[in-house]
This record gives sequence, structure tokens and C-alpha cells, in this order.
Amino acid sequence: MTRRLRCMDWVRWVAAMGALSIGFAASPAWSKDKVEVRKKVQAPTSSASAGTRTSTKVKPAAASALATRRGGASSTAKLRGKSSAAAPIVVNKTSRNGRKLVKQTALATPAVLSEGVLAGLHATSDPLELKSGVALVIDRDSQEVLISKNPQAVLPIASITKLMTALVVVETGQSMDELIHIESVDADETMNRRSRLASGTSLTRGEMLRLALMSSENRAAYALSRHFPGGTDAFVQAMNRKAQALGMTDSRFVEATGLSADNRSSAMDLARLVSAASAHALIRDYSTAQESTVPVGSQDRATQFRSTNGLIGNPEWDISLQKTGYIAAAGRCLVMQASLAGRRLTMVLLDSAGKYSRFGDAERIRQWLLKDGRLLSSAVSLPKLDASY
Repeated sequence: MTRRLRCMDWVRWVAAMGALSIGFAASPAWSKDKVEVRKKVQAPTSSASAGTRTSTKVKPAAASALATRRGGASSTAKLRGKSSAAAPIVVNKTSRNGRKLVKQTALATPAVLSEGVLAGLHATSDPLELKSGVALVIDRDSQEVLISKNPQAVLPIASITKLMTALVVVETGQSMDELIHIESVDADETMNRRSRLASGTSLTRGEMLRLALMSSENRAAYALSRHFPGGTDAFVQAMNRKAQALGMTDSRFVEATGLSADNRSSAMDLARLVSAASAHALIRDYSTAQESTVPVGSQDRATQFRSTNGLIGNPEWDISLQKTGYIAAAGRCLVMQASLAGRRLTMVLLDSAGKYSRFGDAERIRQWLLKDGRLLSSAVSLPKLDASY
């Protein structure tokens, strides 16, 4: 009898536990937690982890169709600064991670080729193996050409434009103490490119000029042209008049920042521009400044800006004027005036292929010129391409 009661108690206990588990399973909160845990276990990672096999397939045909459906521009690049956007490429990525098969589709945009690359300037061989499609080194005092590679090629010059912007501002005698305000139009007209000069910033014309030359601030350059008597149109006209006065026959300007690929020049013309700009101590000082801290925005937040030229501050270099530039159509550009072995040299490098290659080319040229007293020997001319394209 006692054993039978114990058995019945055991059955009741098992039944009670079963009911309790059923109640938990029916609970909404418990079910939600269980689903979340399952998702965490089964969700694929965004990138392949160790031991994950990955394969990528590119479908140009699908890219063309996709570009057509979305109104994409033709992939045929056009010279003269109006290159169309590259058509996206559909990438089907399949990875196997454990038991979970993940398929992803992404859009990859191919690199936009510069005009110099499209024109074949980089096919020119030279003994220094320069990564720049155009190179020119001139002794400023004697006008002796020491290095020449495609010097007559007319290309977009990107932010080298800002040297002409500075020249117009300085030579028209505008007050460097007058306050200039950054407005929303400055962001709109510079294609909303990344800038730390927020709307509401108020700086003197001198501070704006320093940021335009040292940090290549596009909004600063555009604001300078906007505060010119007659506005931006009058400023551009003044830029082109100055270019004509300097004998820059291959050059033209359409705006003050260099964001437009229609700002064009040749290495020979830019050597003239560097020479003219270096006559002004203010331009020399601002272009070679290493850093500057200014109040930015309506809250006047202290913000530090640095030079875009990595050679500034290098003890191996004695640079008295410089300007860098980059847009896709122009490639990486650099102009400098520097002293080597007691000689003042003007250096122009256009359409360099990599982010740091223009500085590498400059260093390669410096070492080559200093080696074995080459600065005392005759000039060297590298092969040239026909610049009539």
C-alpha cells in the first residue's frame, strides 16, 4: 500500500513538471528569447571568418543592365574634364560558414582613370621611373630645364588652382583682416566635399587664405571668390586675366577651388604661376605652414588644420612654396619651389598614380639631382609625348 502511494506521488510529480514545461513553452517572453538566441546562432557574419571559403563573381553584363535601369552614365571616359561616372559592377559573393550558406550582392565601382592615364602619358619611360605622367624641374634663376617629361600636356590641375586664387586675392589688395563668413552656399558650390569649415564659421580673409593654401580647404577658397568685388564671376575673370598676363597660354580657369576638371594647365604654365606666386611673402608663408588652429562653427570650436604636403617640416627639404592637388581626372599633383645645392628650383609633378607617389617622385628627383653633382652638369630631358590630344 505504501509502495503504491509512493508510485502515485511520483506520477503526479512527473505530470506537474510536464505541465510546467508546457506553460513555459507557451510563454511569449520565453518564445521571444528562444527565437533571439536561434537568430544569434544562425545569423551569418558580415565578413568571412577564419576557415571560411569565399568566392566572388563579377558580372559586367549585369552591371551594364543595372546602370541602364538606374539611369547610369556611359562608362566611356571623356577628356576635357567631363568624364562620366563609372558604371557599377554587380558582385555576387558566396561564402560557406559552417552549415549556413550566405549569398550577398554588392555594387563595386571601378576606379576612375585620370586624363593623363587615358592619354597614355604614363607609358612614357624615364630613367627615374617616375609615377607622375608629367614632370618638370627648372632652375628659377637661370631658367635651365633640368628634368622634362611631357611638359606641354594640358591637364586638369585640381587644387593647384588655389595658387592662382591666392595670387588674385593678394594682388587686388583686399584687406586680410576683413571677416569672411562660411555659408551653406559654400558647401553647395563645392559639391558638399568633406570640410571641417562648418556653416557659421567666421574667419579673416588672411585665415581663409592660409587654410586654402595649407590645407587645401575648398570652402575657404570658394568663400574668398564669393567675397570678391563683383562676386565669383568677376573673380574667375580676374584669374584668367592674370594667367594671360603671365603668358600661361595653355591655361584656363572656371572656378576658384580646383574641383572642376575644366581648370586646366600645363607644367610649363604652372612653373610660371609658381614663380609669380613666390614673389609674395604671404603666399610663401601660408603655403608652407605646417598647421593652424582656428575657431570653427557658430560655437567657435577650436579646430586644428594641417598641411597636405608631407614634405613640409622634413629637414631634408628647404621648401619656400608648395601646393598639392587631387581630383580623379587630374590624379595626384604637386608644385613646389625648393632650394637644392644652393639653387632655387621649381618642381611640377602632375597626374601621379598613387596617393603618396608624388612625394616619392619629388624625393627621387631630389636624390638624383644631388647625386654626383648633377646640379652642376647639363640638363636632362626625359622622353616627351605629343601633347596635341
